[in-house]
Amino acid sequence: MKVKSKILAVLLSTVLVGGMLTGCAGSAGTKSAEEKVFNYGTMAYSVGNSNVGMNPHESYIGWSTLRYGVGETLFKFNEKMELEPWLAKDYEQIDDYTVKINLRDDVTFSNGKKVTGEAVKACFEDLIAVHDRAPKDLQIKSISADGQSVTIVSENKVPALINYLCDPYGCIIDMEAGVTADKNVVGTGPYVAKTITETEVNLEANMDYWGGKPKVGKVNVKSIIDGDTLTMALQSGEIDAAQGLPYASLELFQENKDYTISSTNTSRVYQAALNYNSAVIKDDAVRKAMAMSMDKDGFTTVLLHGNGTPAIGPFPANLPYGGDKVKDAAYDIEGAKRVLEAAGWVDTDGDGIREKDGQKLSIKWLTYTSRQELPLLAESVQATYKQAGIDVQVNATDSYKDFLKAGDYDVFANAFVAAPTGDPQYYFTTHVVDNSDYNRGHYHSDKVEALVAQLRSEFDTEKRTDLAIQIAQQVVDDNAYIYASHLKMSFVMDKGVTGFTAHPSDYYEITADLDINE
Repeated sequence: MKVKSKILAVLLSTVLVGGMLTGCAGSAGTKSAEEKVFNYGTMAYSVGNSNVGMNPHESYIGWSTLRYGVGETLFKFNEKMELEPWLAKDYEQIDDYTVKINLRDDVTFSNGKKVTGEAVKACFEDLIAVHDRAPKDLQIKSISADGQSVTIVSENKVPALINYLCDPYGCIIDMEAGVTADKNVVGTGPYVAKTITETEVNLEANMDYWGGKPKVGKVNVKSIIDGDTLTMALQSGEIDAAQGLPYASLELFQENKDYTISSTNTSRVYQAALNYNSAVIKDDAVRKAMAMSMDKDGFTTVLLHGNGTPAIGPFPANLPYGGDKVKDAAYDIEGAKRVLEAAGWVDTDGDGIREKDGQKLSIKWLTYTSRQELPLLAESVQATYKQAGIDVQVNATDSYKDFLKAGDYDVFANAFVAAPTGDPQYYFTTHVVDNSDYNRGHYHSDKVEALVAQLRSEFDTEKRTDLAIQIAQQVVDDNAYIYASHLKMSFVMDKGVTGFTAHPSDYYEITADLDINE
């Protein structure tokens, strides 16, 4: 009774204070939710990021569906990257191959239709029929629906199935409504996409949203991939918030009381895959020297202005299998020189670049520009590798896929969210095993293959963590990848913006809590 009485008192005081504030605000002419417009500038929405549109069943478009409040998944992650129910209320692991998911009974699509087991079944059946990654991840054998429940039977053991369903491709959409020519869909979220182009998405609030009425009537997501243009747009008031500002520009807003910043560490890792199909990269000494010659602290501190954390392996320290659970070689230029000299790489002509058997130690470093950190990383390694006697030829191009296809690279540096499912398996099965989609270094290890096979069928959380650490350590020991930094993501916004918070998953941006006050 005392607890209830206390809650009642708090609620009563909240109502009174809220009424007073509403009265004061109303007299000042505060806009209604329907009248409010939020303009958001981001570097993340672009053709280069394969996320233009709203259809989560195509490429990486689900990131836009989820980020911009059009779609939602059955489960989601909290701030600690722990699983929580969302459109589902719970699940039951029937056996090693079967999961029963129970849905909430109060969820509707933005067109008013109820989300049922049959609707979720239809959505997932289309997903595994047309998507490029989901079938490998989910390995679904069959799906059955019964009222507000869905039962999924997998071909093989998939201990991380619920985690995989949190991937943006798992957004639940109304398949009866279909997909439009501009890749629009009907989701369950607080916003509906009205117009979609390659440079902008115009959203309107779903005022019948099952999770509560949104506070802002319209949201315009603008793709602004030039950093200076993005900075000026925020300064001029053209946009109310920005994501992806150049790090040098962040300082303009950090001490300015007219703006607020929401920042968080994420699992997006900046990494360099070393191409084992390259003759020079096959040399163990070269790979080791390259790892020892990357100045991760300098990269994150100087070039990223502290907006990154030096990486050891693929996962950040806030995950149980990340951070210093893995050990890497220290930054040591003199040590790298000794490694190369012992392997026969010496500078015989005095030009500062080592040679062996008449071949210059020159590395083709392939990367792209749509992530501002990547050209900066190339700039950093070009300088430090030269100190060790390694020449770096940088090819920073958004046509990088052509060079990957042609095999015209020694190193491919990219950005990747290493734990989008809150579980380590996704990264390993996409990056380090034979024939995986993103094994751009053509890396193979019998030990890694065996450990990943164990991980695929292990349900015990502690054992999965131990396996993940072993796999990551082997990849680092082989210098198959060099991990530079994990991203610290920042949203910069006008001081009147609230409910707009950076999340470690890199997913949930536009929500019903978003508000803007002049």
